[in-house]
Amino acid sequence: MAQSPAPPAAAGKLAVLSPGEIVASAPAGDWVAIDPADLLVMDLAPDRDGRARRVVIQLMPPPFSQGWVGNIRKLAAAHWWDGLAIVRVQDNYVVQWGDPDGEDRKKARALPEGLVTPPESEYVVRAWCGGHICPPFLPVGQPTNMIDGSTNGTAGFLKNWAVRQDGRDAWPVHCYGMVGVGRGLPPDTGTGAELYTVIGHAPRHLDRNIALVGRVIAGIEHLSSLPRGTGALGFYEKPEERVAITSIRLGNEVAALPRYQYLSTESASFARYADARANRRDAFFIQPAGGADICNIPVPVRAAPK
Repeated sequence: MAQSPAPPAAAGKLAVLSPGEIVASAPAGDWVAIDPADLLVMDLAPDRDGRARRVVIQLMPPPFSQGWVGNIRKLAAAHWWDGLAIVRVQDNYVVQWGDPDGEDRKKARALPEGLVTPPESEYVVRAWCGGHICPPFLPVGQPTNMIDGSTNGTAGFLKNWAVRQDGRDAWPVHCYGMVGVGRGLPPDTGTGAELYTVIGHAPRHLDRNIALVGRVIAGIEHLSSLPRGTGALGFYEKPEERVAITSIRLGNEVAALPRYQYLSTESASFARYADARANRRDAFFIQPAGGADICNIPVPVRAAPK
């Protein structure tokens, strides 16, 4: 059948660009290249139809979580994760991977030498620039465009990452696709050997309680679509349920990896995109929402055009 023509814009309503159209029309100068050395590439065992499954993670930049990020770089260089597995998939929460025998000292895989033990204080950037956040903290659109359920501080973007700040400290926030460090009870802060990514509604109660070290920029579908674990907290109860990790490497060690770019949060295009996410005015929508949660304004990422 011939495709039906698009319906005309509602009476009295001018045609405006959707968030996706704003991103697609952003000029080349508004896009920033991601250094391959700042990417973590996880290849999982092929799916049941033999198709490859690759997940690409962008690591958190300074000043956030650098003790854990440094550990992750050492773990990747040592090929520590190769042959380990995804061990937990909890619905509307997280996918977690690492050593299935990590809790058993006799069976656990030995960690590489030189890993550090970051303190809990590094969950935030404290008293940065004498208590003032710098470089400039960018709220989303106009102040009235931000809806955030937390009781203090302001949400916005710092160095192209979603963060909150309270006038003294700044910290990254748990949005969909963010990658964090698994840990035990305090004062344990985790090494980075056990990682998870958010696959559900943003669990913001974890902010400032667990280290965030990156975000998935490609392949999240290979994690979010996995069968849910039936054990406590979504852990897989049988070894055959786990998904094997073939390898995890830094991006500069992976041949033919696409060159990824993100839309600068300091660009005019991002400002228009954020406003459009907060106040949809394109033809489908009737009433602009008046705001958007910080996690509902993901930073656009793409493979660089050839």
